[in-house]
Amino acid sequence: MPNLGAGEWLIILLVIVILFGSAKLPTLARSLGKSMRILKAETKGLHGDDDDAQPAQASPAAQPAQNAQTEQKELHDRAARLRAEAARLEQEAKRDDGAPLNGVPVSDAERARRNN
Repeated sequence: MPNLGAGEWLIILLVIVILFGSAKLPTLARSLGKSMRILKAETKGLHGDDDDAQPAQASPAAQPAQNAQTEQKELHDRAARLRAEAARLEQEAKRDDGAPLNGVPVSDAERARRNN
């Protein structure tokens, strides 16, 4: 393959700009990048299929049980986070420090209504 100098690269770049237009070059580069990522992921998957051996499992019945335990733990953790967030929001709603609501000062009537 011949070595390309700066002049040749400049001519190639000029031809590309003329063919595609300067407005379409970012879109062209973006789609080329996406295509390269997809190609790289697919080739990596093909290499991984040949090289990876299936790890030995304790028993076929143990896999669903482990998945269920993992899912149950994730759900429990998520529920705990949601309960903590709900408690925080409830405390925040009960707190009446006279602070403005969305930048608008709270009237005495509104403050009394919020406390009831």
